[in-house]
Parts: sequence; C-alpha cells; structure tokens
Amino acid sequence: MKALTYLGAGKKEVMEKPKPKIEKETDVIVKITKTTICGTDLHILSGDVPTVEEGRILGHEGVGIVEEVGSGVKNFKKGDRVLISCITSCGRCENCKKGLYAHCEDGGWILGHLIDGTQAEYVRIPYADNSLYPIPDGVDEEALVMLSDILPTGFEIGVLNGKVQPGQTVAIIGAGPVGMAALLTAQFYSPAEIIMVDLDDNRLEVAKKFGATQVVNSGDGKAVEKIMELTDGKGVDVAMEAVGIPVTFDICQEIIKPGGHIANVGVHGKSVEFHIEKLWIRNITLTTGLVNTTSTPMLLKTVEAKKLQPEQLITHRFAFSDIMKAYEVFGNAAKEKALKVIISND
Repeated sequence: MKALTYLGAGKKEVMEKPKPKIEKETDVIVKITKTTICGTDLHILSGDVPTVEEGRILGHEGVGIVEEVGSGVKNFKKGDRVLISCITSCGRCENCKKGLYAHCEDGGWILGHLIDGTQAEYVRIPYADNSLYPIPDGVDEEALVMLSDILPTGFEIGVLNGKVQPGQTVAIIGAGPVGMAALLTAQFYSPAEIIMVDLDDNRLEVAKKFGATQVVNSGDGKAVEKIMELTDGKGVDVAMEAVGIPVTFDICQEIIKPGGHIANVGVHGKSVEFHIEKLWIRNITLTTGLVNTTSTPMLLKTVEAKKLQPEQLITHRFAFSDIMKAYEVFGNAAKEKALKVIISND
C-alpha cells in the first residue's frame, strides 16, 4: 500500500509499505477513504515530537470502511463506514474508567505517533470498539473528518476546560483549524464577545463569518493593547492559546482578568515563561490537555442535526496521489488561504 512516511529531520515521502494486519483480537483494519493533515503533523516534521520514530506513517484523522475485523470486536463488521478517533482507548484501564482516554495505559494518542497512522491506504485501529464510531447514513463524511481531532480538541481543551459561560468575553489566540473549532463550539455557551487573534487577515475575515464578534491582527505586536482597549481595560474571562509558541502564551497571560481562565490548546515545542510573579494574586486558572474525545458522540449528533457544520473549515481537496502537494499547501496556510485540507482515497 502507499503511505506518507516520516523519514526524520523534517523529511517525508510517499512510500510503498506492507498492508497492516490484525495483531490483536480487538483490532480492525480500515480502508481509508478520507483523511487530512493536522498542525501536529507539522510539529512532528519540525522535530517537536521526538517520540515519533523514523519510518512512521503519519496521520491520526480520517474516515473509512472496515476491511478486516478481529475476533474480539463486537460493534463493527466488514463493510461498515466508520469515523476514526485520534485517541485510542482500551476502555478498561484506570485512566479510561475516569474518562481520561488521552492517557489510556495501552493507547491514547498513538496513531501517527507511536504506531502507523491514517495517511495511508489502510490503517490498523487497536481497541476498535472504543476507538471508532459508526457513520450515520446521509452525513457528510468530509465534515466528520473534522470530528477525528480538531472539533473535540477545540471543544474539550478550549471551551470545556476554559469553562466558557453565557455573557463572558472570550479571546482565542490563533485562528487556525483548532482555534476555529473552538470558535464554533464556544457558541454553544453564548459568550457575549469572542475576540479572535491572528497574524492572517484572511483567517480573521473567515473568523467573523464563523461568529467572532471582534478580530485583532497581532502582526504589529500590539495585540495586548488592542484587546485591553476592546475590554475597557478589564481583560477577558477566558483566553485560549491555540498556536503553541511563547509569544501567544504571553498574550494570554497579559489579557486574562482576575478570576479568569487560560486554556492552553496549542502544541508547544519550546518552553514558555510563566509569569507567576504577576498571576499569583489574580486568582486565575491555567489548564492544559490532550483531547480525550469523550465529546465525540455529542458532536456527531450536532453535525447529524446540522447544528454544527465543520465542513466550513475545509478549504482545499486533494487526491491521495497529491498528498505531498497537500502538505505544501497546508504548510503555507497564509499564502494559500488554507484551513483544513481533505485528502481522498476513494
């Protein structure tokens, strides 16, 4: 089979790889029909995730058709169309029983990280009964690719961790796909203001269409000043960091009001400076996290009911044979006006 393979030191190549096989009775093999590229894949290529070994097939998002089923799988059969979760869950360990699927003792984020991922013609899914979701009839499968990772990540790690409430002022620092997912799902809770911050005017215009009430271009280094002006010098109730670099984390620290909540969503490859000397007295809360995907069934229902339309995030489509071009476009998002790309293997 053909697969996008990480070669280390920022290199990648589409290579011919063996088709995966059932290794445990709880596995299934899925034929990928649609996948995508995540910002985390770019972090891997930049060397920010050193646990990824050379030769690893990248990708942790997608939909497909069940090709083979292990003898212990109860909920799926050959031919079923399925949504793949970015998080693998055994459902039995101590962490899984607490709903902390991200830290499953034999799973968590392993696809495209510790085991081969979804940017291939076929993928092996461990613990399939807990790590796949059946696709309802008539639902847009491209929209569902957004539910593999970015929608639950933005919602759980940004909105839920940040405890967004009606009437609040929320700032989302970073208008990439995860930031946009947080923007879409924050509106479940009716905040009074959602301020979107980014360097890219095109993404800020898209954010206004998606529900941002104010936008701030941070390219002049005056984002903090602008946000404080918009909030009459009070700051924001919730600041979501959705980039993963020191400067955006610093913005969150500067704009959070007393009693506020900083929800870190971004993947950080470098250390940041935490200004405890300023924040110790301000009763703020800081949360971090890797998505658990406990919200995926609910989000799936909202998409099925068309209350949430994540297909709005898709800007480019490619055939699997053009996956290298897809990476080029996604890696130059500002120039290409890209948010999420869909890579089809139909």
